Formats: sequence, structure tokens, C-alpha cells
Amino acid sequence: MTGTVRPIGAIAADSGRLTALIERFAALSEPGRGPGVTRLAYSPLERAAHAVFAEEMTALGIRVWTDAAGNTIAERPGTDPTLPAIGIGSHLDSVPNAGTFDGILGVAAAMETARQLTEREIVHRHPVRFVVFAAEEGARFAQACTGSLLAAGLIGSADLDHQVDPDGITLTEAMSAVGLDPGGVESARWSASNWAAFVELHIEQGPTLESLGRRLGVVDTVSGSTRVRLDLRGRAAHTGASPMRLRADALAAAAEIVLLVESVAHQTAELGTRATVGKLTVAPNSMTTIAGEVSLCVDVRELDGDRQQRVAAEIVERAGGVCARRGIAMRAETLAEALPVALSPSVREVLATACRSLDIEPVVLPSGASHDAQQVSHVTPTGMIFIPSRDGISHDPAEWSSAEDIALGATALATAVLHLDTALD
Repeated sequence: MTGTVRPIGAIAADSGRLTALIERFAALSEPGRGPGVTRLAYSPLERAAHAVFAEEMTALGIRVWTDAAGNTIAERPGTDPTLPAIGIGSHLDSVPNAGTFDGILGVAAAMETARQLTEREIVHRHPVRFVVFAAEEGARFAQACTGSLLAAGLIGSADLDHQVDPDGITLTEAMSAVGLDPGGVESARWSASNWAAFVELHIEQGPTLESLGRRLGVVDTVSGSTRVRLDLRGRAAHTGASPMRLRADALAAAAEIVLLVESVAHQTAELGTRATVGKLTVAPNSMTTIAGEVSLCVDVRELDGDRQQRVAAEIVERAGGVCARRGIAMRAETLAEALPVALSPSVREVLATACRSLDIEPVVLPSGASHDAQQVSHVTPTGMIFIPSRDGISHDPAEWSSAEDIALGATALATAVLHLDTALD
């Protein structure tokens, strides 16, 4: 690299370039799956999206590699090779029928940052790493943030066979099918000595910023999540020939449990409790047959780890009581659990300063959703920047953020990198 350090104000993200890049990623979606984006974890489409990232970063002259977990990383060197790296990035997989911005925004903004640094020949002391994590969404496998969990060393190769998708494919099998090395994922673990900080830009996925009329937020805490599957077994029977008093209707029990989950969450909702039944699997799923088996997937979100575990335990206990009263057998299995994480106050203050340098006073707020930043915070000081989501909608084709806010968020991210570069050792 040549040149001297440019003024931080020289960075201004290109909204047209960001929009085109986001649309390019969004076009990589399963055909025939309905509206929105469907690009599931450890699928060929997810790998194709990572390949777009790698191609664009290589074209900028930036070294790119993919680790055994499927995380793709690019690095622009700093002037001091003894310093650890500053990381930015997000993910490129989606839930089924997702919106256009979840994850994609953070990756596109990281790529725009790389272009700004390179084309403007901006010098920085620390290496800057641009990271695309694999398998952040828990839509295919109940476990979210697989790539970043592996990077953080919170799970390893021995855990991969315990997560199975609806088709019976394990994480090990899915990773192998797209050319990754599940047996070697320990090599993807990050060392704290190699990282100075990590920052993720994301849409808020909630209504707070929009409701306040504010354009940027910095995150103090990322919610935890406990995911539990309840398997109910009743007795399938003919709907016409079975008297109401003699039924063991697994779906009726499940319906009562769905309302129970909502009721339990409402008890401490003002403290931040959220609980949802987002998936029901019914068998035999026939109009003229009483349901004999139902599986419910319950997701408990909390800002307080102890309360999160208490709420999940109460739901399981009370659901068991519903089933006992109705003559239904129940089995509960915890699919995944991540406790809430407080992000680095020092990084948060640097991010806030970067926002203020753009004449924006940021809102400090929690994240209700899980993120890769939550996991890598176990390795390095971590922060997050939010931009508004219209009507708070996410995980839906109606998800939308304005081009102006996207460009502002990307500019704030790039500005934050340079602020961190001077603030960190």
C-alpha cells in the first residue's frame, strides 16, 4: 500500500453500489420456493454466495481463504504486522422466504469498506479482516450461528452429528456435501491474540429505531435463546367415530401449549421475555383423522440468562401438566441454548464516537435476535451497529431498509474501523 492516512471523513459508502450488491446476493435463492430469499445453511446456494464475496475481494487484490467450518475470510494488511486484526462482517444464509437484507447488509457493507480502503489508498495500522460466517440462521438446523460458534470454539466436530435437518441430514453430512471438512473444524477456531475487535452491521429487525425516528443504533446486549422441541404422542383415530370424551388428541394438547407459551412469556414480557412456537409438525395431518403425534418447536428469548432458563423450564413443566391431563405422552428435548451476551462497552463507545463524527447521535439498544457477533464476543471485544427496519419486519419478504440508511450504516461501519484502528493497541 502507498499513501498516507486519509481523513476519516473521506469515506462515504456508495449507495448504488451497495444496492446492486445486495440485489446480486438476493438473486441467489432457491427457485420455486415462493416469495423472498431462500438460501439455507450449508447448501450449494450458500456456498455460491460465499464465492461471490471471494471473487469480489480477490479482484480488489485482497487475500481470501475459507476455513474448515465454511467461514470465508479476506484480509487487508495493516502497516504494523505485529498488531491483531480488526474484523467486520456478517452472514449470507437465510431462513426460508426471507427478506433481502438480513445478513446480506453486513457482508455488502464489509465489501464496500474494503473497496473504500483500497481505492482511496487509506492506510491503517491493524490488519482488517472481512468475514462471512457460515450457517448463522437456525432454520435448517435448530442451532443458529454454527460458523461463528465453531470460530469461537464453543462447539467442535464432536457436536456436529447432534444437529439434524428435517430431511435427517446431519451437520457433518451437510458440510461434507458442499466440500467442507467437518472433521477439521477445530482448525477454524480463532485465537484471541489474533483479533483486536469485531464489528457487525445489521438491520435492527425490530421497530425501536424507526419508532424513535433515529437512523443508527449501537448494541449493548444480545439476547439469549433456548430452543426446545416438545414431542407429543396421543392416539390417532377416526374423527367421526371417536367420541370427544374418549380422545387423546395430540393437536388439541399442542394448541393449548401454544397459548400456554404465550401466557408464560407475558408474565415477564416487560422485562424482555419473548417466547414463540414457530413450528408445528402434525401426523398424520389428515382432515378426517385425529392427530396422533405433534412436535412443537419453542424458542425462548431473554436479556437475562437466569430468567431465560427459568422460563424455558416453566414452559416444559406446564406443558407436561397439559399433556398429563389430556392423556398425552410428552418428551422434551433442548435443541440449542445460547445465553445473553453483553457486548464490549469500550468498543460500543468507539462505535458511538464514529456515529457522532457523521453528525448522528446513536441509540443504545439491545438486540432481540441472535447474531454471529454474540458468539465471537467470547474471543474478542465485539460491537454491533443497527440501521432501522421498516415496521420492524424481518425474516419475511416485506423486510426493508432504505438505500440512504444502508449507505449511512456502511459509512458508519467503515468510519468505525478507522476509529478502532487508532483507539486499539
